[in-house]
Amino acid sequence: MEDKYKHRIMTIPNVLSIFRLLLVPMIVWLYVYKQDYLWTAVILVISGITDVVDGFIARKFNMISDFGKAFDPVADKLTQMATLLCLITRFPELLVPLILLVVKEIFAAVTGLLIIRKTGVVLGAVWHGKAATVCLYSMIIIHILWFNIPSAVSWTLVGICTAMVLVSAIGYGIRNLSILLNGEKSDERV
Repeated sequence: MEDKYKHRIMTIPNVLSIFRLLLVPMIVWLYVYKQDYLWTAVILVISGITDVVDGFIARKFNMISDFGKAFDPVADKLTQMATLLCLITRFPELLVPLILLVVKEIFAAVTGLLIIRKTGVVLGAVWHGKAATVCLYSMIIIHILWFNIPSAVSWTLVGICTAMVLVSAIGYGIRNLSILLNGEKSDERV
């Protein structure tokens, strides 16, 4: 039963991921052009809820697909990167986690594709990746809603978030390079 959805694209979780990707232009429009920070945060929260719901549905109803394992993080990262790009117009310090996130995701994408080519397996997210996502979304929403956030608070949040993204980058790096160099099977708990 678990493999029933492995190669499918149109599943409920994947439709939710596509919906989340379609929210990105709306988030940018609301933030940059309308300067409606409350609605920007609301749409971002809706995006986050769909992320949680699609993961729950995929696991609960065995709708995990290779497309979903690859596309879901793309929707998340594009949302995070687009929102961070919007925010650096007011908070230049957010450039730090944005650059680290871009480097981490390029590395993860390249090594992930090499793993697929070598093993035929699409790897899913692990705990540190999910923790980094929660950290990023929390920092982003706080910066959207707290227009006059004190610099010390902003830098503290940036530091915490950057550290979590770095932990995740190292974790994925160890996992992916281990598989590529040693041919070891994936340990999803890394």
